[in-house]
Formats: sequence, structure tokens, C-alpha cells
Amino acid sequence: MVSDERHLPDSFDIATGKNLKWKARLGSETHSTPVIAAGKVLIGTNNEQPRDPKHQGDRSVLMCFDEKDGRFLWQLVVPKLTNSLFWDWPKAGICSPPTIEGQRAYLVSNRGEVLCLDLNGQADGNDGPFLDEARHAVPAGSAPVALSSTDADIIWRFDIIKECGVRQHDQAYASILIDGPFLYLNTSNGVDDSHKQIHAPDAPSLIVLEKATGRLVARDNERIGPRIFHSTWSPPTLGTAHGQPRILFAGGDGVLYGFEPLQSAPPPGEVVSLKRVWRFDCDPAGPKENVQRYNSNRREGPSNIKSTPVFHDGRLYVTVGGDVWWGKNAVWLQCIDASGTGDVTAQALVWSVPLDKHSMSTPSVSDGLVFAADCGRKVYCVDASTGKVCWVHETKGEIWGSTLVADGKLYVGTCRGDFWVLTASRNKKVIQTMQLDSPMHGSPVAANGVLYVTTMHWLYAFQL
Repeated sequence: MVSDERHLPDSFDIATGKNLKWKARLGSETHSTPVIAAGKVLIGTNNEQPRDPKHQGDRSVLMCFDEKDGRFLWQLVVPKLTNSLFWDWPKAGICSPPTIEGQRAYLVSNRGEVLCLDLNGQADGNDGPFLDEARHAVPAGSAPVALSSTDADIIWRFDIIKECGVRQHDQAYASILIDGPFLYLNTSNGVDDSHKQIHAPDAPSLIVLEKATGRLVARDNERIGPRIFHSTWSPPTLGTAHGQPRILFAGGDGVLYGFEPLQSAPPPGEVVSLKRVWRFDCDPAGPKENVQRYNSNRREGPSNIKSTPVFHDGRLYVTVGGDVWWGKNAVWLQCIDASGTGDVTAQALVWSVPLDKHSMSTPSVSDGLVFAADCGRKVYCVDASTGKVCWVHETKGEIWGSTLVADGKLYVGTCRGDFWVLTASRNKKVIQTMQLDSPMHGSPVAANGVLYVTTMHWLYAFQL
């Protein structure tokens, strides 16, 4: 959530077109964050504003636009799971942002499947080995659709639910981490419809796929399942602590796990266990057994993590605390020493700052400062070394997305639809606040001199 982009706008007006390069209509709900690469912009949404008449009804969609002018290029359309609404929430759309490398985009769909996509869609033909896009785009039992140049091209597909026995909850969410030939991702394993049972206690929380083929090659063996309070929505991250690379993963039990990166793929048909070398419990006082009994208890209970841990200078920065929908109110921004081995819970906490209310936001770490947001309508600026709070700013709405630091500014949107621009410095200064058309659940992104802001209904590209 830090960019080295410069000359970004600090104000804009969607009514007059001030600093508006282009805008693109999305669906009725957009919870994802845009990703820009190779001249294209990809964003997940729903199908309430169909781009193609052959795709009707509640569908989850990944749209691809031309970076220059916002022209629609192609879309991935995925039917909903029909197990129950707690598997695939109605009209939620595709919530996961894709990870792009070269001409490939790697994505977790609403159906809990990892998809490798051709960044050019069907415009350059249907590349294999997966060739059944016409049937994949429609519900089971429906006739396949005729493919066109505006449809997605799936290269390969991996079904997390089928292959790993996962019981995803509410919606699949992951931001895939690439490390060499491997893809690391969380599985969204979680509670059942009652929110009080784990139907897949032995399913993995973290898996590794072979990037070229989608083959499952590794998984965690921590048996996190029984301790998950809600779901496993925190993506893994990669960093180096004292010269040792580590895959850091926040489990649905409020614990950070450090694994050795996979060095080579196992033989065909074999799935190995990731080697854990580090562990830190972000809330050691929180219960770890029979955690579902604390459902709807706002005073006490376990913690979980929905943001992505941030690696910086051998330290980890993470927002952690009670579940926003079902858990306790207590929440913290924590700084953790990522070095050492084994269980470092007793000695690795550098500092911890209490926040006002639940937080799902990934921190921004820049120039010795940490910026974080919460659902208490607040943005925090904290000294990265000491944990001293430099300032707190109250916004007009809850914040579900993350802060972006770029060009000396801090950008953040709220669920109320107001967008804030502040100075990214120790002294608080509000540069501008603007009201957009609808709530913002994703995070702002900067690329190639353009600031991208996504509301529920529109994707905006702002440029001076």
C-alpha cells in the first residue's frame, strides 16, 4: 500500500470532469481492488450491469479495460455456487484481485477455484489446456454459450473446494503471492452457515500451486481449522528477516505463521507439508479452543486477521483483533520482530497500538511512519519505530479498504462514499475530501501517473 508514483492529483470532481481521465461502469457491488499491468486494468465486480446479453442473472465478473481510455476489452463470467448463500454471497461478485505476471493473470474466483487467465482474453484465440470456457461461464445444466473476443481465456483451473476439501465461507477471497515457479494463497476455509461449526477442520488454510500447471504441490499442516473464528481471508506475504526468506501467513485463528519457501516441486502426485520455522500469537490472551462459543460476544473472544501482514526492514506490521461481524471489539495495530525461530510470542512484539474498532485494512509503511484505518471511521499515523501515535483523523464513514501512500499523500475511501486526501507526514493536514457516487470497499491504486479509485458502481482513473 505504498507507491513511488509522482504527480498524482490531490483533488478531482466527477461531476465536472476535473482531473478525470476516464471512468468505466461496473456492476452494483464492487468489493475488489483494481490491478494495472501490461496496458490493462482488471477489476472484480458483479453482473448487475451486463456487458454481454448472453450472461444474465447473478454472476461474478472480472472485467478487463484498456489502461489508456477505459475501453472494455473482455470479461470472465462465473456462475454462483448454489450450496447456500453463506458459500457465495448474493451479488458480491468477484472480490479477489488478480495477480499479473507477464501475459498471465492468476485469480481466485467466487467458486473457490484458482484460474490462470490469458491477459488478452479470447481475442487471440482459445489457449489450452483448459478449453471448456463456454460451459464454465454458465450454471450447471445450462447450455454452453458461444464464445466471443470479449470472453476470458482460461489457461488452467484448480478447484480448491474439490481438491482440498475446503468449506469456504461467505465468499472466496485471496490475493495470490508469486514466488518463482509457485503460487501461494489462502483457502477461505471457515465456519458453516450457523457460524458455530467448522465442517472442514482438516482442510488446509494455506496452499501452494505450481504456476505453470496449477498442480497442488504443498500445504500447511498446522491444523488451523478448529481454531478459525470466521474464515481465512488474509493473503500470505513474502519477506526477508536477517537474510532468511519467509512466507508469512495470518491464520483465521489470529496467529502469524512463518514458513520456509518451497525450493523445488515434489514428484508428480505428491503434496508436501510446508515447514514452519516461526510462530507469533497476536492475541495470546484470546481463547484458542471451542472458539465458536464466543459468537456475537463483543466483550471477549478470539482474534482474527483479515488484512495482509506487511514486511518492512525485518518487521511485520498487521491489524488484528475481534471479528467485525461476530467478535469482540478490541483491535490493535501491531509491530512484530520477524526474526528468530520457533514460537516467538513472548519476545517478538515490538509495540501494539489499540485502535477504535475492528480493522480489515492493510497498513501502509513509509518514511518511518505506519498508516492504518479501521471501522471506527478513523485513520491513524504511528511512528514505525516506537509505536507513538502521531495523529488520528476521523472520517465520515467506516473504512473497509486500505490506505495508499503515494506522492507525499495519503489516499483512502470510506463506506459512506467520501474520499480523503491527507499529507503522509507526522503532522496531520487534510488536503481535500470529495464525495463520490457510492461506497468504497476496495483500496485506491496508483500506476503510471494515474490514481485509480473504485466505488461500488464505477472505476475512476484520475490524472492531472
